[in-house]
Amino acid sequence: MKAEIIEKPKQEFDFTFADFTETTKPFDYIAQFKDDEFIFMQMLEIVNKKANSCGIRNFKSLFKKYMEKTYPKEKSVYVNSTEFSGQELELNCGIYFCDDSGVSYDDGKSTYNIEVCNHPIMPIQRLVNIDDNTEKLKLAYRKGVKWREIIIDKETLASSNKILSLAKYGVAVNSETAKYLVKFFTDIENLNFDVIEELNSVGRLGWINGKGFSPYVDDLVFDGSENFRAFFNSVHPQGEYSKWLELCMQIRKSENSKVARIMLAAAFSSVLVELCDCLPFFVHLWGGTEAGKTVGLMLAASVWANPSMGDYIHTFNSTNVAQELSASFVNSLPLIIDELQIIKEKNNFDNIIYTLSEGVGRARGQRSGGLQKVGTWKNSILTNGEYPISSSTSGSGAVNRIIEIDCKDVKLFNDPVHVVDVIKRNYGGAGRLFVEYLQLDGIPEKIKSRQKAIYQELLQNSDTTEKQAISASLILLADELTEEIIFEDGIRLNADDLKPYLSTKAQIDQNKRCLDFIYDYITINSTKFNFDADYQGEIWGVKEYDTIYIIKSVFDKILRDNGYNSTAFLSWAKSNKIVIGDKGHNTVLKRIKGSRCRCVALVAEEYFYTEEMSEDNDDLPFD
Repeated sequence: MKAEIIEKPKQEFDFTFADFTETTKPFDYIAQFKDDEFIFMQMLEIVNKKANSCGIRNFKSLFKKYMEKTYPKEKSVYVNSTEFSGQELELNCGIYFCDDSGVSYDDGKSTYNIEVCNHPIMPIQRLVNIDDNTEKLKLAYRKGVKWREIIIDKETLASSNKILSLAKYGVAVNSETAKYLVKFFTDIENLNFDVIEELNSVGRLGWINGKGFSPYVDDLVFDGSENFRAFFNSVHPQGEYSKWLELCMQIRKSENSKVARIMLAAAFSSVLVELCDCLPFFVHLWGGTEAGKTVGLMLAASVWANPSMGDYIHTFNSTNVAQELSASFVNSLPLIIDELQIIKEKNNFDNIIYTLSEGVGRARGQRSGGLQKVGTWKNSILTNGEYPISSSTSGSGAVNRIIEIDCKDVKLFNDPVHVVDVIKRNYGGAGRLFVEYLQLDGIPEKIKSRQKAIYQELLQNSDTTEKQAISASLILLADELTEEIIFEDGIRLNADDLKPYLSTKAQIDQNKRCLDFIYDYITINSTKFNFDADYQGEIWGVKEYDTIYIIKSVFDKILRDNGYNSTAFLSWAKSNKIVIGDKGHNTVLKRIKGSRCRCVALVAEEYFYTEEMSEDNDDLPFD
């Protein structure tokens, strides 16, 4: 049997705002189908959509009132809808009564309706995270006059225990009503799956596979931690790009512009780290208090975001966990940290350097069991302070990841007050322009090839390490690209501009630094090695001809107290013929003042550093 085709009256759905608020035309049109429930429901949805486009958010509730008044003796067909004053949209609420008194429903058993929530509350958006495809709901609720909004993950809204956490936002939920509220959100979303708007969301900044670059993705909503919302919102173009550009071009032309140009290039280079498959790296400004180091960081931040302190730039006055979370959040954008000296009581920054430059956070448990998602990042890390971030005891891996720039007493800017005034009003445009360029067809492949070429050139023409060369190549590449597409002033950094700030292989080798320290320490305490029969002071060892014998326990304590590892150093020193050891040992037995003791047998400094000594140390006495 063929289905009967019902003719619908031809109608142009050109209802206006005035039709909805001053006439009954839209209501009359739907009511004519009241005897055919199917067509009635179709027309109700069509006209409701038109009402929403005209700014009418409670059409279904108005239509319900219309039917009750116009056809009081008939059983009218209509959808039960939310009737919250000032609601953003009108939802089908099924069995629930949703008005300004809150949310309740009749279970058919109780004398009174079951209270779900004693104030208006409803889902208004469904957010799908483009990073991991997890879903969250944006909830709107009102206690009093003003509506508030929060974004909550589906896992929380699906659990009677976890949904209690909404109480901290002021939502009226307790152990008795929790299960009802869970069911309410589930039912309302299911009833309004096509009505509730679905948007893409993200909880971080930076490159997102297949989607572009956050926050420059259209219709993208932030769904991350509220602690980072201001951070996220600071990244956007503001003011006049031409004024920012004019200022930067003036700075680039000034006599003392090299450091400022490096900082600008380092800020741009951050988004190249992932594209070129490199590791994060530090650029650290230190030195004179009047040099303008903080303004240098602000200029770098203005490439992407609001450079005001506390918006995008933060300080070292935070825990390692907070710094790790911040790095994971900025992700591809530079992590900019001001005032290293705030934590000057820490003698060693190696842990910070290693953690941030590895680009991977620590695995941590969560209260509900299991592990939290491990954060990752690939970016540049720009810092400043009154002194270097590395020290003589820093590990080779830490020193290798830092480009340190001594500002001395040279002012980076002729008029720092003017620089700050301009960049606080005009920022963010260059970063977006740069990212848009990097997404053009063929550009990623082009920059990868160019970065490798610059890297090879640095290795061939300098005595620096591979990791230092990689970091420097990214900065030089960023400067080259931005001169080409942004500044167009013919001013470019070259390898010679960066060489003074790149550590050599010898400077990075911690064992060689340790050896220098030992020789200096022995010289300072020479009386403890050169003594006669009447000497009554403390004895650390003895010097004989080309060899210095240091009592092993004394040697271990000296290195331990000064941040070095004795075992690691002796292993390196023996393999390089700088110390001699008995079979199976890195030490020898030596008689000092009549007593036998185990000693480190170290080649004397004046012999080790002779110009005639071959590079592989074949001329040492221990050969």
